[in-house]
Amino acid sequence: MIKILIVDDHKMFVQGLESILSKEEDIEIVHRCHEGKDVFNMELLDRIDIILLDINLPDISGIEICRRILKLKDHIKILVLSMHDEESYITEVLKSGALGYVLKNTGRKELVTAIRTVASGRTYFSEDITNTIMNGLLNNNRKAKPQEKQVPKITRREKEVLDLIMEENTNQEIAGKLFISLKTVEAHRSNLLSKLNARNTAGMVKKAIAFDLVK
Repeated sequence: MIKILIVDDHKMFVQGLESILSKEEDIEIVHRCHEGKDVFNMELLDRIDIILLDINLPDISGIEICRRILKLKDHIKILVLSMHDEESYITEVLKSGALGYVLKNTGRKELVTAIRTVASGRTYFSEDITNTIMNGLLNNNRKAKPQEKQVPKITRREKEVLDLIMEENTNQEIAGKLFISLKTVEAHRSNLLSKLNARNTAGMVKKAIAFDLVK
């Protein structure tokens, strides 16, 4: 029996997953978490085999959760379910140790295949994700130069949030200016910290300037 933990803040999506997977005799959903902080329960983690993990959570980046979990419990396999197909997200997921990445619009058959594949210790990426990875590798090979500084890749929205952070806006002010929720701002900030390998805002600003990511 493959024991599953679902980590996603979209409750209707989680309900849809539960409906789909409840029909599989070899898959059991043990628990679901809507916030990242609820994942770090050692008793819960001892009971599961796979985490179905969203990247954008309201409190902690899914990428950061992946890194922490695999340090705590290396028996756990992580399969990312995301609506993002940007190379920057996929690259960070791979670096964090996840074994699979599929888009949220995937069908039931592929999702179940992905779960069983990852449960066996093998990697699984949907076709769109595989194409993105291959195109990124090809482009990097063409552009790579000896000792070239590798600039972290951030999304357009993350760039907008970063620019506003550089202007000393608070999370609440950024949310108002970009017409997004405070939780979304916090998720983007968490992603930026992860991608820039920074511990706090000061470190993020320093790295952003060094990588020439700010206007």
